[in-house]
Amino acid sequence: MQENKIDILINEMQKLSAAIERIAGPAPAVNDWSQAGCFVWAPANRHLQPVAKPNRIDLALITGVDHVRDILFDNTLRFAEGYPANNVLLWGARGMGKSSLVKAVHARVAHETGKALKLVEVHREDIATLPALMEILKAAPMPVVVFCDDLSFDHDDTSYKSLKAVLDGGVEGRPANVLLYATSNRRYLLPRNMMENEQSTAINPSEAVEEKVSLSDRFGLWLGFYKCSQDDYLAMVDGYARYYDLNVEQETLHAEALEWATTRGSRSGRVAWQFIQDLAGRLRRQLEDPA
Repeated sequence: MQENKIDILINEMQKLSAAIERIAGPAPAVNDWSQAGCFVWAPANRHLQPVAKPNRIDLALITGVDHVRDILFDNTLRFAEGYPANNVLLWGARGMGKSSLVKAVHARVAHETGKALKLVEVHREDIATLPALMEILKAAPMPVVVFCDDLSFDHDDTSYKSLKAVLDGGVEGRPANVLLYATSNRRYLLPRNMMENEQSTAINPSEAVEEKVSLSDRFGLWLGFYKCSQDDYLAMVDGYARYYDLNVEQETLHAEALEWATTRGSRSGRVAWQFIQDLAGRLRRQLEDPA
């Protein structure tokens, strides 16, 4: 009889333990920095998912933005070597290589310095979880660049406050081994009509906008990207064609590239890359990195 009571008690305790585990959710994952150079933040289980083959291109292929490229490279190099560096906001025209530049610079700096520089991408919808990510990153044994692509905030979106606190606010501040790089089509990360609405409805219009505009001010470097000229666009096409050894007469290449841009209604690095993909497909060529 006594044994039956013990068995019943053990069974009930097991059920209670299982119920508590379900309520608590999955246990935090073990993050292994040696698995990759790039990771994606998964806040649900506090896991840094390794990216075995990052989607990026060689830095030499990013043309038409030489000045900002050099600034970002130097900033990242200093950070990897343990010297002071700034958080960076890359803003401006769409398709001009903002996110491609971040990933390419990370790869080049890590390769040239031999440093274990890591890149962690945070999705826009996970910005509010940045404080939890910082808790993990501050214990990392190497420098880490946190990257958020296409960052912007809409009306009534309060997640920007988490980003402000991480950039340089709070008692603890940003970990010394962490930098934040963000790309956006907006210089102030907010739509103009939202800023105007804040000004028209607030008791003190300047203070209403100031809190949100000050978010951009917390990035030490602002790197602007502008629409490219026809010459810049054709230089991008030429660079891709040489890199991937697509043997097409330059006159024909330029004529087709310009026709492609006309049908798209714009010229940019993204449009140039899409044209090269189409050209390679028609030539039955794979776009593989040269050996």
